[in-house]
Amino acid sequence: MTAQRVLEAVSAERLHGLLDTLATFGPGERGGMNRQALSDEDFQARAWLIGKAQQLGCQVWSDGCANLFIRREGREDLPAVMTGSHIDTQPTGGRLDGCYGVMAGLECLYALEDAGIRTRRPIEVVVWTNEEGSRFSPGAMGSSAYVEPARLAAYRNNIDANGISVGQALDAHSRRFADLPLRAKIDAHAFVELHIEQGPVLEQAGIALGVVTGIQGVRWYQVRCKGVSAHAGTTPMSMRRDALLLAIETVSRIDGLADRLAGDDKRLTFGRWSVLPNAINTIANEATFSIDFRHADPAVLAAFDEQLAACLPLDAELQSLFSHAPTAFDPAVISVLEQACDATGRARLPIRSGAFHDAMYLAGHCPTGMLFVPSRDGISHNPLEFTEPAQLETGTRALAWGLVSLAEQP
Repeated sequence: MTAQRVLEAVSAERLHGLLDTLATFGPGERGGMNRQALSDEDFQARAWLIGKAQQLGCQVWSDGCANLFIRREGREDLPAVMTGSHIDTQPTGGRLDGCYGVMAGLECLYALEDAGIRTRRPIEVVVWTNEEGSRFSPGAMGSSAYVEPARLAAYRNNIDANGISVGQALDAHSRRFADLPLRAKIDAHAFVELHIEQGPVLEQAGIALGVVTGIQGVRWYQVRCKGVSAHAGTTPMSMRRDALLLAIETVSRIDGLADRLAGDDKRLTFGRWSVLPNAINTIANEATFSIDFRHADPAVLAAFDEQLAACLPLDAELQSLFSHAPTAFDPAVISVLEQACDATGRARLPIRSGAFHDAMYLAGHCPTGMLFVPSRDGISHNPLEFTEPAQLETGTRALAWGLVSLAEQP
């Protein structure tokens, strides 16, 4: 079978060599990575990757959001099968988050070349811009702007910590890669993203491959509790209105709400805090915190939305920051990926992603699916991020089988 031949042509040595070389662009602390989106280090990595693609005889395009499209032509001019992820990292990131999906996709193109196989449909490896959102907000910028091009005009005005706008960074990319032709959104037959799990489920189960069924929906809110500043030493406790204590009581009520609605599936985080005046001897007059609540069931998310206000003090301010419905991946693509995992001879597990991925947006454009490989101790966004080399190889072989099978479809 054609797909099996390509699976067997995947080179472990070449895959790890690609990952090792990519890690030379923007090395970070303690063996980790710091390659920010549209930075000089990102441009250097892109230039290397474009060179590798052109050596393979692939054509490379970019677009208005600096996404890169590496295309290996098929036997027929049909909508392509796409794969890929991102190569930007967190400031203290690891070597695999996003990067693995791109390098594995490139290795699949090498394997096709080695096997002397031309698929019916073209296969494209995509590098999506600014998935992490650590330099520019929002995350998954490139994939969301690709699926909904109208978003890009607003994105261009967003600035980083140094006052550089997305528009300026995109213009710098255009100058650096002026020889790349530009391309608008085109139809795709399917999109498959291979990624490390970034959680502990596969490792704890002792299973090498996860077939992702979908991505949890999310709600982000900001709550501002108001108090009254007063002297810490002279104000009796009975006369105080301490905004931080109000916030802590509010957090407890929100936590209880999430418990009732989600039970063991609760995913609730109060990750960002601001307290004013933030002085050691002054009672806080304002405490602001964020809420990140995730769940796979739209009804649970809706109930959280409806009941959240009842958890707050009367004069508290509630602001919605971000909302995204749960993503369900395409059953036909999932079926192909299940067969791809079986072709490797390794066990697979159905799994739902708790993290955002570019595939979340691509699912609104074409049939989409994801594959996961284990993350040691569930660690990611950290230099300690690690997946066993053999598991990286297995994931790449499953990806190769899946891409070829999808690319041979009529």
